[in-house]
Amino acid sequence: MRPMPLLLFLTLLAVNAGSILPGAAEVENRGQKVWAREGSSALLPCYLSPRKHGKGRKQLSERTSVLWKRHGASAPQDLHVVLEVEYSGLRKTALPMRPRVSVLDSALRNGNFSLCINPVRSDDAGLYEAQVFYNKEIRSCRVELGVVTVKLSPARPVVENEPLLLSCNSSHHARLMETCWFHNGHPVLTSGASCSMHGAFYIHRPTVSDSGSWHCQLRYADNEIVSATHNLQILGFDGPTNPVVYAAAGSAADLPCTLNHLPSAFGIHVVKAHWSRFAGGHLQNWSILQNQSNRSFPLHLPVVGLGDAGRYSCAVTVDNKMLRRDMTLAVITVTPGIQGPVSEGSHLLLTCSLTHPQGHEHFQWKRLSSASADKKLTVATSHNLKDSRVQTGPTLEIPQVSQKDVGIWECSVYGPEGRLGAVEYGLQITGAHVSSPPTIFSGQVTFGLMLTLIFLLMVCVLALGMQKRARLPASFPALERIVAVTLPKEMEENQKETNQQTEC
Repeated sequence: MRPMPLLLFLTLLAVNAGSILPGAAEVENRGQKVWAREGSSALLPCYLSPRKHGKGRKQLSERTSVLWKRHGASAPQDLHVVLEVEYSGLRKTALPMRPRVSVLDSALRNGNFSLCINPVRSDDAGLYEAQVFYNKEIRSCRVELGVVTVKLSPARPVVENEPLLLSCNSSHHARLMETCWFHNGHPVLTSGASCSMHGAFYIHRPTVSDSGSWHCQLRYADNEIVSATHNLQILGFDGPTNPVVYAAAGSAADLPCTLNHLPSAFGIHVVKAHWSRFAGGHLQNWSILQNQSNRSFPLHLPVVGLGDAGRYSCAVTVDNKMLRRDMTLAVITVTPGIQGPVSEGSHLLLTCSLTHPQGHEHFQWKRLSSASADKKLTVATSHNLKDSRVQTGPTLEIPQVSQKDVGIWECSVYGPEGRLGAVEYGLQITGAHVSSPPTIFSGQVTFGLMLTLIFLLMVCVLALGMQKRARLPASFPALERIVAVTLPKEMEENQKETNQQTEC
């Protein structure tokens, strides 16, 4: 049985910055070009025509072998073996490219003879040729590999504030016309223009914000356009550049010093950190910390006082390069207007102050529930406050202190980003405030007492008068006008007894 003839197609996959874009060509031995970024993977395509399926397809894996060769850079006629897969499945790989080159067995059985190179090196650029043997038939694919290189100077790790040079070039031999740079998809201006001639981009003092995707685009005189993308990682600190830590006087404070990446991700296994502060004319230093797996080196202050406020510096040494972060500790305090015990009825002012203000802070006073363990907010209900709502401003005024004002008062400091810190003040009173009553109130009491006494006196006088009138016989009023006469002695004594009985 005569073997079925096979046709081999060469499919071009144009690689742009390590990403592969499929393309197709149906003509044998026509050179195709693939671009790949150094350090990424490249696929040199060589496929069996998808239109030629049949019985010969079953025999493809049994009677087919593939040989990939590379043309010499100085002498193109010289061919160097890259990878060979024999009928039996035995593989032979050139030592310089082992183990970076491969073909998949499953792909071979499906007519896919593409060569994969991972990772790509700059010296891999050149012309590659594949020869597929099927019985007495030989089909070939020719692919040219171009390599785009993005280099960092200095090499990793890239740290904050260390000058950085990004360079972009390729193996294309035509004259370079211009280079354009893009950061996270946005054009980058260099010397007033978004493109430059030399192909390099210089960053004087890189920061963490410079991390991300950097894309270079090269345009050559023959209108060939080559591009590559590099993901730049800069080792630095988390958080703002000059942070401010707010802490209440008497409380604990933790000053942060946290890297944005683990040093081990950059191949760094020895990290040193120390804290310092210049105060009172001398430099204070804290113990040097060493940590190989962590990225956080905070400074813990158990009790913060006014003397602890000021500037602090955290220095982290990685790979003989030092990263430094300065920060400010601002202490929040409450100053009462009355020194010593506060008496009931007193006029009290509580002033909330802040060391090292930044100018954007504002204050808010709230009363906290002393009975609640979690200090849930209760609205200030004191009848003495000018405003029953939560008060703003650095000063809280209580015109007349009462038992209802006893408890915990909190002064919070807010900024554009929200609450920054808070300090608490416990208000206690010593007892009732002794003072003379108002004059008007005293006069009213005296006048009321006098009226009451006069009324009671008049009632008593009337009662006595009525009692005397009740002793006289009411039915014989004419007796009052009888003239007294002399009676016999015996009758006089009887009359006395009669009067005594009447009085009883």
